[in-house]
Amino acid sequence: MSVNSIRQDEVQKEVSKRQTLKRLYRYLFAYKKQLMLVTLLLALTVSISLISPLFIERAIDVHVTNGDWKRLLMLGAVVLAAYLAFMLGTRVQTILMARVTNQVLLTIREELYAHIQTLSFHFFDSRPTGKILARVIGDVNSLKELLSDSVTQLVPEFVTVVGVAVIMVVKNARLALSALITLPFLAVGLFAIMTISHKRWQLFRKKSSNLNAFVHEDMAGIQVIQSFAAEEETREDFYLLADEHRQAFVNAVRLADCFGPLVDITWGMGAFLLYFIGIKIVGVDEVGIGTFLAFSTYLGMFWNPIRNLASFYNKLVTNLSAAERIFDIMDTAADITDRPDAKELPLIQGEVRFEYVTFAYRDEPERNVLEQVSFKVEPGQTIALVGPTGAGKTTIVNLISRFYDVTAGKIFIDDHEIHEVTMKSLRKQMGVMTQENFLFTGTIRENICYGRSGATEEEMIAAAKAVNAHDFIMKLEKGYDTQISERGAQLSIGQRQLLAFARTMISDPRILILDEATSSIDTHTEILVQEGIRHLLENRTSFVVAHRLSTIRNADRIFVIDGKGILEDGNHEQLMAKKGAYYALYQSQFDI
Repeated sequence: MSVNSIRQDEVQKEVSKRQTLKRLYRYLFAYKKQLMLVTLLLALTVSISLISPLFIERAIDVHVTNGDWKRLLMLGAVVLAAYLAFMLGTRVQTILMARVTNQVLLTIREELYAHIQTLSFHFFDSRPTGKILARVIGDVNSLKELLSDSVTQLVPEFVTVVGVAVIMVVKNARLALSALITLPFLAVGLFAIMTISHKRWQLFRKKSSNLNAFVHEDMAGIQVIQSFAAEEETREDFYLLADEHRQAFVNAVRLADCFGPLVDITWGMGAFLLYFIGIKIVGVDEVGIGTFLAFSTYLGMFWNPIRNLASFYNKLVTNLSAAERIFDIMDTAADITDRPDAKELPLIQGEVRFEYVTFAYRDEPERNVLEQVSFKVEPGQTIALVGPTGAGKTTIVNLISRFYDVTAGKIFIDDHEIHEVTMKSLRKQMGVMTQENFLFTGTIRENICYGRSGATEEEMIAAAKAVNAHDFIMKLEKGYDTQISERGAQLSIGQRQLLAFARTMISDPRILILDEATSSIDTHTEILVQEGIRHLLENRTSFVVAHRLSTIRNADRIFVIDGKGILEDGNHEQLMAKKGAYYALYQSQFDI
């Protein structure tokens, strides 16, 4: 199976930047009422900004020149009121946009998480968990400023630039032309920087994902690292990945930092041309002092938004790659889904039937793990699956639960083809326990009841007693309310597996799957478990995958899996009498 490693950059589909932006802004435009209010406030604040220089021009060229101090004071009062309105409007629009932006981020993160949960094991098998976390956490967070500034910065700054340009042209076309003649050079420069910079920020996101994946895996495997005294080697690997991350960031920022100087250069050239043409060509006498001051103010009002727009453009280039990575996951189709006409699976008896089932992993379609496998299991039977590693034992039980879909053939549960029923109704009637006895951070009570959230206290205790977990739980300081971590450091491996087993049992499954479920339990604990689960297996169809053959001697049937199918089928006595593959496996484990 092809796996994207920690040090391997992820491959993304090339998509249109315009399509990515349109898709992103659909989330923003879902809040039309709030955006309309923000827009009205923006109109107010931008209008105040645009007319402010005209107040200066009128004050100097009219009221000061004519000595009309009364009207000058009245104009001052108007200006003060306008600036108070400007400050209030700016504050309210900032608060509104912060709320909208945070809600949009929450929506995107929820949709991304919900979609990831629909993806099959193939998706998770083919990439480190840390790289998935990087998209759910880091990439979504990167969109905050982009979304907020799209309204509070892009719209008002753009309107300001256009409004100032129009006012300048109306006031004096030649002065306006002299000040704005450098704009085409700025546009060409910005486009060139953006084209190169976007690729660099994409690479930076990939390096961030690699580093995140390494740290996540390193923390998960810290016991192995310390057991082998591999801290120094791990530190060196971390340094290499961190250095790649740093270098990618430096390369991206080095180019992005060209935005500011480019704007400053064109701004300076525009200012020089304004004063040069205004003094040398148009003539000082033809332009009033107030008009010249107004033009100088407007020039700053024009280039400041240009600088801010360039800054926004920089944010767009920087964070657009994050949006692309998010939508790349959202566009990853779930390859195991319910059919449109899928029905609820009724309460089953537990008959399982394979008809000519063939299976190959998606990344290696030419190599079949199973070929033309057929068998029928009666309700209540216990089936043991044995055989060499990689023969396909776990694959068979995964196919029953539809964690993977068959390449060819059909699987039936009580004469219901599993593709014709919903996955939820199918898996609700199955209990699956694997050798990876994962526990959630929380109390023992919460972990056991995870198998059935509506379970009563009595049902929880009964499940724990059934697998002989109750006694050790009650010896803990807080009993069932004892807090445990994902690692469960205060519990032994055997105790952790007993809790996982109780969690499976409380769901009262009709089909029980135990995949190497007792592989890590000591002999004494295993005896307790076997005693506890014997009555729970009654009237349940059970599939037990085990390497320790002592655990499956009492199985109704034993399937020896090898050569892409079932090599032998029978109970313990029958298979021992054959002196075939099972006999050889058993003999290799015991002196007989």
